[in-house]
Formats: sequence, C-alpha cells, structure tokens
Amino acid sequence: MQPTSPFQYRDYRAFWAARLASTTANTMLVVVIGIHVYDIARETMSIREASFWLGMVGLAQFLPLFLLVLVAGYVADRVDRRLIVRLCLAAEMLCAFALAALVWLDAMSLVPLFVVAVILGIGRAFAGPALSSIAPNLVPPALLPSAIALNSIAWQTGAIAGPLLGGAAYALSTSLTYEASGVLYAVSLVAMLIILPIPLGDAGKSRPLRAVIEGLAYVRDNKIVLGAISLDLFAVLLGGATAMLPVYARDILHVGSEGLGALRAAPAVGAALTALALARYPLKRHVGVKMFACVGIFGLATVVFGESRWMWLSLASLFVLGAADMISVYVRTSLIQLHTPDAMRGRVSAVSGLFISASNELGEFRAGLTGSALGPVTAVVGGGVLAIAVTGLFAWMFPSLRKADRFVPPDAELLDEACGKDQPDVELPAMVAGLKPQTEKG
Repeated sequence: MQPTSPFQYRDYRAFWAARLASTTANTMLVVVIGIHVYDIARETMSIREASFWLGMVGLAQFLPLFLLVLVAGYVADRVDRRLIVRLCLAAEMLCAFALAALVWLDAMSLVPLFVVAVILGIGRAFAGPALSSIAPNLVPPALLPSAIALNSIAWQTGAIAGPLLGGAAYALSTSLTYEASGVLYAVSLVAMLIILPIPLGDAGKSRPLRAVIEGLAYVRDNKIVLGAISLDLFAVLLGGATAMLPVYARDILHVGSEGLGALRAAPAVGAALTALALARYPLKRHVGVKMFACVGIFGLATVVFGESRWMWLSLASLFVLGAADMISVYVRTSLIQLHTPDAMRGRVSAVSGLFISASNELGEFRAGLTGSALGPVTAVVGGGVLAIAVTGLFAWMFPSLRKADRFVPPDAELLDEACGKDQPDVELPAMVAGLKPQTEKG
C-alpha cells in the first residue's frame, strides 16, 4: 500500500521537526534581541534615540543577507543542502548559548547583540534557499502539496510560539530565552543530522556569476512574478511596524515583555488561520485583484495599530495585518512554485528571499530611522499610509498582475483545452499558503 501522508517518510518527519524547532528558536531569539537592545538603550537614551537602535538591529540582519543571498542560492544548487542547514543551525545555537553566557557573567552590551544579529542574517542567507529546496526531495511528487502545507503549519506554529514563549521567558529571566533558543537549535540540528543523503542541486554548467545572473533574469522576465514580489517588497518596507513593537509594548501600551510576545504573535496567528482557510477554500479566480485589495488592507491595519492605545485593538489590527499579508504571500509563492524548475529552485528562492528580507529587515531599519526622527507613532501611521499609496501605484504600473485571473499560466490552460481536459487543479497553490520565511518573514 502506497504512503498517503508525508509523515510516513522518516526523513520528512525529521525535516518537519527541524523546521518547527528552528523557527521557534529563531523567532524567540529575534524578539528577545529586540527587547534587550531597547531595554539597554533606554537606560541612557530617550524613546526616539532607542528607536533608532531598534532600526539598526534590522539593518544588521539585512546587510549580510543582501550581500550573500544570491551566492547562497547558487551554493544551494551545488552543495549538499543538508550540510548548509546543519552548519547554519550550529552557528545559531552557539550564538544563543554565547548570549546566555554573557548574561550570566553580567557582561551584556549592545555590541554582542548586534554581532549575533549579523550572524543570524548570514545564517538566514544560506539556510533559506537550502531549506526551501530540501522538501521536494523527501517525498514523492504526488505528496508534495501535502508536504508544503505541513511545512507551512510548522513555520506558522513556530512563528506563534516563539514570540509568546520568548516574551514570557524574558520576563522570568533575561538568560532563559537565550538558553531555550540554544536548546531548540540543538534539537533542530539533531533532526537534520538524521536525514539521509539526498540528490545534490544542479546549477547546470554555468559559471557561478552567470548562474546567479540567470536567477535574477528569470524573475526579471516573468512580469507577474516580478510585480508580485516587488509589491510585497515596497508595501512591507514602507508599512512594516515590527521594529516599533518594543516601543509600543513598553512606552505606549505599557504591557511589558509578555505583552510584546502577544503583539509579535498576533500577525502570525492571523496568517496561520488564513493559511488554513486558503487550504480549504483556495483562490480560483481574480487572484491579482484580491492580492492588491489585501495589500491595501495591510496598510490600513497598520494605520489602525499605529493610532491604537488599547491592547485589544492593537492585537486585532495586527491579526488583520497578518491575515491580509498572507494573501500576498499565498499568491506570490504559488506563482513561484508553479513556474520554477528544480534546477533553478535554489537561485529563484534566493532572489525571492532577498526581496522578503529587504521588506522585513530593511523595513525595520526604515521604521527605526523615521521613529527616531518623527516619533514611533508617526513612523507607523505614515508607513501604513505609504503602503496604501504604493498599492494604488503598483496596480497602475502592473496591469497584467492586476488582471491576473488564475494561478496557472495561459499556455497551460490552452494545452488543457486542446487535450479536452478540465481546468488544471488549483489545489496546489492552496497548499503553499504560509510560506513566508522569514523566511520564509524564516
């Protein structure tokens, strides 16, 4: 009897456990580094000055990823992807335990926190493309949609649990979150060590620079994919409010680190529930218009959060923000998954990851700078307004994306009609819901 679930494959079970543990550890570590940087800065600085250092945390994570991610995509198509992920997990584990040791020795300062932020950026640059390229090699093609859906569940679960656990642990003991992150990274590393050898990626016969250029050219020439990725880039870059959450938790909403954990988890909860709904009721028609509408809702929810002074309203607006952002992720990832051959998967994933990281980490830097210059509330509200404006601009600039009706390419539909078949199955796009790293914002 043939297996009917990806979990019936030993290597996939190990991969899923590694993804869950590493996502939880990573989101926990990122949240606590933000809290810790802000708390240390506020000992001697004003709210605006401390907001600037929060923005610098985002820049510290983005710069190494920006410099390395395209090379990392090429490496993911040439080198054992398991080895890449294992080395990244080992480095992140050592960083977490090193921060815990500094807390024990009462030697913590902004410098080691920023060093770890840089190392996390390097790890994400290499681990992201490698991780996204491993799963298709662990299960048969018929089970790949289910495997992608389960990957989404692992990522979203970690994205929800990490901030909640991190905020609660930080309130109990400053070092506890770093210790817990280190243990989770170790669990993820052990799980990756269990996976048996898999086929190496293949970047063809191109030289390294040429192979990287091929990945960029692929995205450039596919106008719908380019429009979807760049819309997400600019909307989240301008409208992202994540960097300001420690400011809101401590000095605006007055809810402490436990409240910060809830604020960080709220968008992930909205995204996870939306992913489940999309898996059950996939988008079938007018996908372009629906994506633009949801990006606009993302900007509006950001404005509401920026003006809110009630915790319940702040959580609700962040929930809606995460749910709306998931639609954009859903459409973009569906297009990429359906149009990318395996030989280029690492490089195309790297290009997508670069855009995503630019929207996330560089967006945090933007928020930190504007927060220090204009105040955190103006930074968040103004960013939401700009995200709405960008949505309208891109709807005008990319009419083919706005008019996109289905996920499948037009030539695929014509082929099916010529063969007398029904329309292609659209369940596959539903399965890719929730794949924002964070990388896959992981």
